[in-house]
Amino acid sequence: MADGSTFVQAFTILFREGLEALLVVAALAAFLRRAGAAERIRPVYAGAGLAVLASFGMAWVFEAFFDGNHNDMIEAGVIVVAAGLMFTMSGWLFLRQDPAAWKAEINRMAERAMGAGTVLSLAGIAFLAVFREGAETVLFLHALARTAGGFDASLLGGLAVAAAALAVVFVAMQWLALRLPLRPVFLITSAFLFVMGLRMVGAAIQEFQEQVILPVHNDGVPDLVTALGFNGSWEALGVQGAIVLCALVWLVMRRARSGAGLAARPQVTG
Repeated sequence: MADGSTFVQAFTILFREGLEALLVVAALAAFLRRAGAAERIRPVYAGAGLAVLASFGMAWVFEAFFDGNHNDMIEAGVIVVAAGLMFTMSGWLFLRQDPAAWKAEINRMAERAMGAGTVLSLAGIAFLAVFREGAETVLFLHALARTAGGFDASLLGGLAVAAAALAVVFVAMQWLALRLPLRPVFLITSAFLFVMGLRMVGAAIQEFQEQVILPVHNDGVPDLVTALGFNGSWEALGVQGAIVLCALVWLVMRRARSGAGLAARPQVTG
């Protein structure tokens, strides 16, 4: 029975902690492949791989100097930077599907794929998404191994099944992206990164709340909020709502400018 419990715990730790990071990396890879810039995927994978190594290093630091307890302030800083990159990339992708600039942008992408700055941003998102979960995953697994008698067959089996499940998710996302028209891929990836950015903002606020830097008020917050993985406090919802409002205002202003630009164009008559 203990072996079964260890298997389930190992599977849950890796799958739960790895799913969010893998979804981000898979979405970026699917976008690049579908946009005809498959050769630019390597920096994204490199960022994710470097994050895995950095996660082991950070886990060692936490284990050696903080008795296995992660530092909430460091994690909050990483999350804030990751959220900022995700919002930036979300806006970049949304702009690239704008009908007024669509054809010209596609032609430019066909000629030079994607700028170095954009690729570095994608790699940075992959690094931070994996790094945010990585060190915590290593620490959780280390603690589980200590209580379960080491990395035995049951623990390793749980990790293997979780890794296989994550691989299936990754392949499924690539398969789906290849069968969607390019514009929906941009829109879906943009929306996904925006929602992930909102979740990370909530996670950063939670880190500050755990340090009693920010208050926590959650009376009346629907259970669905926490069920979806969001911070279930009014403080987090207020900040996230303000971000959504800013995004909507930005969208309306862009639409208004686009409409004014089209109206100002001279009409060609026969």
